[in-house]
Amino acid sequence: MSTLFRSIEGKPLFPQGSVVCIGAFDGLHLGHRALVRHAVARARALGVPAVAVAFEPLPREYFAQGEPPPRLTLARDKVAILRECGVDAIGLLRFDARMAAMPAEAFVEQLLAHRLGAREVWIGPEFCFGNRRRGDLALLQAMGETLGFSAGEIEAVDLHGDRISSTRIRQLLREGDFNRAADLLGRPYTISGRVVRGRQLGRTLGFPTANLRFPKTPALAGIYATWVHGVFDQPWPSVSSFGTRPTVDGVEPLLEAHLFDFQGDLYGRHIEVEFVAKLRNEEKFQDLAALTVQMHRDADQARRILSEHRLRATA
Repeated sequence: MSTLFRSIEGKPLFPQGSVVCIGAFDGLHLGHRALVRHAVARARALGVPAVAVAFEPLPREYFAQGEPPPRLTLARDKVAILRECGVDAIGLLRFDARMAAMPAEAFVEQLLAHRLGAREVWIGPEFCFGNRRRGDLALLQAMGETLGFSAGEIEAVDLHGDRISSTRIRQLLREGDFNRAADLLGRPYTISGRVVRGRQLGRTLGFPTANLRFPKTPALAGIYATWVHGVFDQPWPSVSSFGTRPTVDGVEPLLEAHLFDFQGDLYGRHIEVEFVAKLRNEEKFQDLAALTVQMHRDADQARRILSEHRLRATA
């Protein structure tokens, strides 16, 4: 199990040195993974820990608090995927007013040199950090000469001519192109979490749901054909609503997955919802009767899509 730390301040964590990679890592797409894999490989070659440094909230979220930009991955999933990538420690640094005002030079000295004992620092293309984004590769290399580390930047990662970026993946999700998004992510797009109790309205309408909270601005909204993982040994077919539920005057984003032909209690269970196809946009209905009619149509369409999806996967 890798170490998790949240603060720049504190005693040195790796007196023997480390190899550090830094990024927002929203979505942990193939470009991010290339950066992390490179850092892990360099750390193994040097015989020191590999450290991934990220921020929570994301800097762009902090600076756009009135209208936060869409988020691909929640912090818990980011940490889980980074651990799967083989890092030995994860810095999920609190991005607040103090961090926003910190000069890039202080970030390098306090975190990279003192706390992490960096021997190498790796970043992605055009990555900047520190107050007014004045920290860049040139600064890292210049300070590294004095502080005893080297710094490098990995090349941008393309896939079939498509630049891999979190921005591009958000666009694909909005467009409902889950196949292309999965190509750039290196895996299907999913959202995971523990099932929480909702208003139980779906149960009264004949569509009980497993509900996951998403306390950020989601990158997509609407009604979807989905697979639910974590209930049985194989993915379970479902139809999911992701949004604010305008018909019942909802406010906070909620992912509601209705598992077809399922009987059981999932409260407190950790599940993962995989998005396969978008059925329609979220909309406000005149009343619950009209909503129920549409829910039956959505369920029938999702069943057909998932049946075809399973056949293609096993062909």
